[in-house]
Amino acid sequence: MIGYITLGTKDLARAAAFYDALFAEIGASRLMESDRFVAWAVDPNKPGFGVILPYDGKPATVGNGSMVALAVDSPAKVDALYARALELGATDEGPAGPRGDRFYAGYFRDLDGNKLNFFCNT
Repeated sequence: MIGYITLGTKDLARAAAFYDALFAEIGASRLMESDRFVAWAVDPNKPGFGVILPYDGKPATVGNGSMVALAVDSPAKVDALYARALELGATDEGPAGPRGDRFYAGYFRDLDGNKLNFFCNT
């Protein structure tokens, strides 16, 4: 159902470099870009992810209670991607590990403060 999501950024070049490095770990590459946004996908026919300078010209802000959850196929991949995000300057919002019986996730905030996680069902 979801086609793509975008998160606001204050610094497009900085955000793009962060996500280029992070998403390379899962085989995602740039799908589209302009002077206002960059979008990535693992397949052009699957959901994409983008960062964008807000069109209204106002500062990008973090949505309180908003989070983007990115699915991967194993706890090992969650661990690796969570660690890579922190290496790239993200901040911890909950270390990678089990949450309940079948859910495994690692939570972080990107360079602009947007909350994300990588997760898998085990």
